[in-house]
Amino acid sequence: MKPFQYQRAGDVAAAVRVVANNPNAAYLAGGTNLVDLMKLEVQSPEVIVDVRELTSNRIELLDDGAVRIGASVTNTDLGSDPLIRERYPVLSEAVLAGASGQLRNLATVGGNLLQNTRCVYFQDPSTPCNKREPGTGCAALTGFQRQHAILGASEHCIATHPSDMAVAMVALDAVVRVQGLDGQRSIPLVELHRLPGDTPQKNTVLERGDLILSVDLPPVPAARSRYLKVRDRASFAFALCSTAAAVTMRDDVIDDIRLAFGGVAHKPWRAVQAEDALRGERATVDAFTAAVEAELAGARAMPGNQFKIPLLRNLVVSTLAELTGVTLP
Repeated sequence: MKPFQYQRAGDVAAAVRVVANNPNAAYLAGGTNLVDLMKLEVQSPEVIVDVRELTSNRIELLDDGAVRIGASVTNTDLGSDPLIRERYPVLSEAVLAGASGQLRNLATVGGNLLQNTRCVYFQDPSTPCNKREPGTGCAALTGFQRQHAILGASEHCIATHPSDMAVAMVALDAVVRVQGLDGQRSIPLVELHRLPGDTPQKNTVLERGDLILSVDLPPVPAARSRYLKVRDRASFAFALCSTAAAVTMRDDVIDDIRLAFGGVAHKPWRAVQAEDALRGERATVDAFTAAVEAELAGARAMPGNQFKIPLLRNLVVSTLAELTGVTLP
């Protein structure tokens, strides 16, 4: 690991000024992603600004019924919080599926949203990677592709976003509160992360120095929800495919549905086409299958990850069948 300067800012505004004015500075909260990348010399910030004590570590019920999650809330506290487990079980399940207990004890909500890709080529400085070094190429295009994207990828990058928590939050219409040099603003979480296009090094729409303060979850109607994840081993593995689903029924008709996918795109993928196809429809296996296939119509798989298309379709259909009480054939 290369030498760096460690700082603790006195307040959020001071931390923002340091990072905004220094292109080689980075925020540190739990450090479960950043420190790994520093050890690999994939990222080598000259200045580390510790913000763990600057943002809230509380989960609060707001006057309008929304829930505010401080950026410094640990994944363990989020996944086990009674309010989250009662009102947003899909989020609790996603967090608890995300990592080992030791990592969840240290990782924070803000850091989880901003973790970098776990692509093996991004983490190996000896290989070309447009995300790590723009313009060098994408080794994954002709290499190991099992973990890579089938939706929204480009010729410059086929990496996937690793967060389970973010997938559930996208399905719940979460909003991120951010502070930058010009003050605070709010960003719908579905808009926070970017698709790679020709600038895969830009993971989010955040500006230099922006610091996540909290995540707000809007009030949701009574709904059944689940987060299901397919991975190569039963614990501490990133998703090959995952889905976050919340369904509100009226008799046997889908009154409302929220659906997002993980492990298949450069960002948590909100399945808008599938949602639109299912609202107001009777809950049937045929309806679920048609909706998912419509969402996957634009999928582009590589030889090493073609299995993800039927895997994701089957995962979503079985999840929706469970939530709606439909019997699978």
